[in-house]
Amino acid sequence: MYTDEDLNFAVKNGIFTAESVTEFRSKLSSLRNSPAADEENFRLIGGFNDIFIVFACSLVLFSSLWVLKAITSENSIGLAVFAGLSWCLAEFFVLKRRMALPAIMLLLAFVGGTFAFTASALPSEISLVAAAAAAVLAAGLHWLRFRVPITIAVGTAAVTGFIVSLTLSIFPETKNWLLPIVFLCGILTFIFAMYWDASDTSRITRRSDTAFWLHLLSAPLIIHPIFTYLGVLDGNESFVSMAVVLALYLLITALSITIDRRALMVSSLVYVLYALSSLIKTYGGIGYSFALTGVFMGAALLLLSAYWHRVRRNLIRKLPYKAKKYIPEGAVA
Repeated sequence: MYTDEDLNFAVKNGIFTAESVTEFRSKLSSLRNSPAADEENFRLIGGFNDIFIVFACSLVLFSSLWVLKAITSENSIGLAVFAGLSWCLAEFFVLKRRMALPAIMLLLAFVGGTFAFTASALPSEISLVAAAAAAVLAAGLHWLRFRVPITIAVGTAAVTGFIVSLTLSIFPETKNWLLPIVFLCGILTFIFAMYWDASDTSRITRRSDTAFWLHLLSAPLIIHPIFTYLGVLDGNESFVSMAVVLALYLLITALSITIDRRALMVSSLVYVLYALSSLIKTYGGIGYSFALTGVFMGAALLLLSAYWHRVRRNLIRKLPYKAKKYIPEGAVA
């Protein structure tokens, strides 16, 4: 499977001309009856070999962790080796082989291993703040070396964790402000995602992939504090709270259509499914609440998918010209 990034690489190295690649993309768009920018492509897996490599790397990493823990009776040594092996494996499978799924897995292993190692090696009073800071640094180093698109989202999540842990460490009384802080981080993450999106409105480079993962991260950071504040996640369902939930999801849906990011909707969908199924269960739908919610939401999403481009065009027409410059080209096609 070849991605837009691979085609750009071929043009850069003189294998194909820019005109032929542009014509190829145009032909594919007409064949799919959908602009290329609307496809929201991102590279996740190149073939079953990716899955095979992920399985093999997992065996090596976790087996080494267990062996060293058994030999040394120390978690920190095993975690340090775990993180180091993750980086070494990435040198071959990411830098040389350019494999997508192993790149994601090895990134998470390196950042997670660094976080766990730091947390286990330092006193508990500062371990969480230091571990979050180490995770930010690890994500930054990984990005400079390997440029895996999901790295920016992982680093942003680590920054959010660092801000929250540092704030609570310095000002313990701000515990009641935890939800607003997370919500603000979610808004900033969405703005950051739009920065990456606006830099590649044709969606043919890795910058678009980076934006995809940031949008996937921003939705729960925004939605979770609101749902928690409403008491939905604590079982305090009411028609008023459900009305707010549906209104919020409709707003996210309209925003997702406008910027053409289905990831934003999908990332927040689990909260809506939980809220609606809980409401049905509360008012007599025990035993089939989740199934009924799934049928309703699934049908609505399928209907939206069928009319996605038509709805988008109607929404885009209402936007000012300056705003249209920062959204995918397909939106104005």
